[in-house]
Amino acid sequence: MAKRGAEDDPEDQALKGGERPVADNGVEADEQFEDEFEDEYESEDEVLEAGVDGRPDEEREAEEKASGAMDIDRETFIPGRHKLDAGQTLAPDLSTYEMLHTLEPTWPCLSFDIVRDSLGDNRKSYPATVYAVAGTQAARGRERENQIMVMKLSGLSRNDQAGNIDSDDEDDDEVENTDPILETKSIPLTSTTNRIRAHQSPQSNSSTPATTLTASMQESGDVLIHDVTPYLTSFDTPGYQVPTTVSKPLSTIRAHKKNEGYALDWSTLAPAGRLLTGDSSGSIFATSRTEGGGFVTDTTAYTGHTSSVEELQWSPNERNVFASASSDGTVRIWDARSKNRKHAISVKVSESDANVLSWSHQTPHLLASGHDDGTWSVWDLRQWKSPDTAAKSKPLAHFDFHKEQITSLEWHPADDSIVSVCAGDSTLTLWDLAVELDDEESRYTADVKDVPPQLLFVHFMEGVKEAHWHPQMQGSVMATGGSGFGVFKTISV
Repeated sequence: MAKRGAEDDPEDQALKGGERPVADNGVEADEQFEDEFEDEYESEDEVLEAGVDGRPDEEREAEEKASGAMDIDRETFIPGRHKLDAGQTLAPDLSTYEMLHTLEPTWPCLSFDIVRDSLGDNRKSYPATVYAVAGTQAARGRERENQIMVMKLSGLSRNDQAGNIDSDDEDDDEVENTDPILETKSIPLTSTTNRIRAHQSPQSNSSTPATTLTASMQESGDVLIHDVTPYLTSFDTPGYQVPTTVSKPLSTIRAHKKNEGYALDWSTLAPAGRLLTGDSSGSIFATSRTEGGGFVTDTTAYTGHTSSVEELQWSPNERNVFASASSDGTVRIWDARSKNRKHAISVKVSESDANVLSWSHQTPHLLASGHDDGTWSVWDLRQWKSPDTAAKSKPLAHFDFHKEQITSLEWHPADDSIVSVCAGDSTLTLWDLAVELDDEESRYTADVKDVPPQLLFVHFMEGVKEAHWHPQMQGSVMATGGSGFGVFKTISV
């Protein structure tokens, strides 16, 4: 990131210069040209030495600096390691972004999820469109203004300053630069949403859209399940009226009673819908959708954590296996069929809280954990075959780059070496674990000391809390935080 002075640019200074004689083009070849002013003009060397405005460069630069001219420092700036001087602000280096947009809702949304759409997979064209759901965090005393937001972000145009744009590959006339548009539909709530996740069931036939469900964990302890399909349909179907009855939850899970929670995950291997929820008391509950379309919660909890369950993740390839992370510093692996509801494996991953998990869908034996002390690790689950081997296992990779708590991390959906990480230092970082560590090279990355070579990109976003890769727009990331939403794609991924 570049550091930019906060002062406005001064007006450009006009260059000084007198009238210069113009040569007469009518001189005959055998005539000698005589310059009657040659004694009054400096030599070419003297003009260059005097500078562009007749003064030495040092004198002119000192005057510009004294007058408050904007000073741009293009050196690498790392939040948490470097500090801004008085009057300086951060500005993104636009040459590193293929796409960069920000949108600000009425209230902050500290959790969201991207919804798959019918616009196609692996798309790269612009302007881009993203569908998502989010839960708001209204101010204290105004809880009744909270809502679930069903969103359509359209007109996300390509940044024409991106360093990877090749005019030979793309006709600039065909690229439409538009202003981003945020369309929203709201479902009223009376409590803050701590975490929200979407689940999409397959289409029953080509004429009907896929059913999209959301599960939202409320600060009150309830978990609400909504069908947001009609809201998504209304964005692209002119004249479509959303039925008033759909704002009512399909189901309300009250098994957590008044225990607040943050852990929530839908299984990708259960098309109808299978949900895990965890709370601050350390309890985990499973909820399944019945053939009739209703939801049933097993009121016998999975127990074992000695503190709050912060994250839950279903296995991407084993239908009855899931992982949990807790503020007790452990990650545990569970068999959902266990009659005693106890974990099979427990590993101490951090001396601080284990905040977040991500299970690789490309390489299912890789699991990443993020911790409250700013570190994050990658684990090989093949070393967790038994409690004894798991207890002795070491992470495949461990990073302590961030200086504040890790709030989100997620594997790239199509690349098992790329990971996104959000932290409390207002940074979202992208990592490539395939980069080999070289002792000499690792000392300085981008001329900054102690930056791991696996670090691809640092994106500054005030109060960032959560980020997700778009599953159909490879390399595109959407994030949320105290400053609103951001959607971007870097030239690095």
